[in-house]
Amino acid sequence: MTPIIAVVIVYLGMLAAFAIWSRRETHTLAGYYLAGKKLPYWVVAFSTNATGESGWLLLGLTGMGYAVGAQAYWVVVGEVIGIALAWTLVSRRLKRLCDDTDSITVPDILAARFKDRWHLIRGIAVVIILTMVTAYVAAQMIATGKAVSSFTDMNFETGVYVGAAIIIGYTFVGGYKAVSYTDVLQGVLMLLGLIFVPAAAIYAAGGWSSVVSSLTATNPAFLDMFSFSGAGGIGWVGIISFIAIGLPFLGVPQLLVRFMSARNDAELKKARVVSVVVLLLFGLGAVTTGIAGRALYPGLEDPETIFPVISMQLFPPLLTGVLLVIVLSAIMSTVDSLLLLASSAVVRDTMQQILGSKLSDNRLAVYGKVATVLIGILGIVLAFNTEQLIFWFVLFAWSGLGAAFGPVIICLLYYKKTTGAGVAAGMLAGFLTSVVWVLAVKEQTYDLYEAVPGFIVGFAVTLLVSKVTKDTADFRSSYPKQ
Repeated sequence: MTPIIAVVIVYLGMLAAFAIWSRRETHTLAGYYLAGKKLPYWVVAFSTNATGESGWLLLGLTGMGYAVGAQAYWVVVGEVIGIALAWTLVSRRLKRLCDDTDSITVPDILAARFKDRWHLIRGIAVVIILTMVTAYVAAQMIATGKAVSSFTDMNFETGVYVGAAIIIGYTFVGGYKAVSYTDVLQGVLMLLGLIFVPAAAIYAAGGWSSVVSSLTATNPAFLDMFSFSGAGGIGWVGIISFIAIGLPFLGVPQLLVRFMSARNDAELKKARVVSVVVLLLFGLGAVTTGIAGRALYPGLEDPETIFPVISMQLFPPLLTGVLLVIVLSAIMSTVDSLLLLASSAVVRDTMQQILGSKLSDNRLAVYGKVATVLIGILGIVLAFNTEQLIFWFVLFAWSGLGAAFGPVIICLLYYKKTTGAGVAAGMLAGFLTSVVWVLAVKEQTYDLYEAVPGFIVGFAVTLLVSKVTKDTADFRSSYPKQ
């Protein structure tokens, strides 16, 4: 047995232990999908970050640092701003609204204040979640295949199968509690990897000054964050687009449920500080890894393999195994949450709420586990039939979810005159704008990131439709206060 495989086996044993320990919570829908809303701040903080970053961080963002250099730090700026705004503007109000309405899912929260007898709000939310989550899961399966094939002798297809089996297995058994506590382990591993790997790459290159001189000699603009601006309007669109990658933090459902699962308001206050600091370290470490890797290993055919290349070349086999586990951690910490999100849309929102299933909570939780497996299998199929560019594929799904839910959540929490029609129209408008922008408009706008028009249109439509419609909703007398 090689040291790499031995480390992976130990790691899998730890995941299995978490799943077995957590399975007692999986016999109800609230337990399977929200761990009974009893998680402490440190679990909520690390779970939020680990879920939000995924294989995109260790493969996609490091690859972006390798490809475009210091300009990729604008992504870090955007993410830190985005997560800070999400904690400040959304987390505590959303938690109170969740508890006040006894909600389990994000569609529960959106529909709770309205007498939507046709289930229009919930139906639109379910379609958007299932569409984007399936794409998102496929992207993470691609990341799994790349990671395993880069570190071992397995080919891409085998890597996808192995990674998927692991993720689906412990999510099936342990539910949200297992997912959240494994996110802590995975988040800590990711943080350590993004401290030691860039440090090792810089040391191997002869120090930061050597990295700078080597890259500057090849391309003087590579280490200039503002080199985009030299291209005029096109360059500033690039900077705006990179910063806007943080916008969806305000609305992607897989992060919103983290806020909903916290034990109480006080835990959210403490989680906010931990989350923002750790995310900053994540981003800086990832981009710096790509930049230092470019100095060490120029001319890689696939920039998104720079983290595995550094790991294989600069570390002994045992530590290489640990670094493989770190990459897998980044992927798993997102896929498991996405699987639960899609499963809850099928079981809680569709079967129980829209179709009115009278099955017991325990029985529905079983169906939730089955849905988790089926959605995972669909993600595998799509991974084999999709162009293997993790960075952009994840951004597409990220922006679609964020533009659909971010504007309506903000309006629901802060604008008392928001109507059910406004929520339904805003979700649909934000989502469709994001998708249409990618498919038909983006190339004509210097590649302006689709979340920007998606959020603008989502807010505008939500507010406009709310202004011209009158719901039969029985609004509560007061909204949750910060």
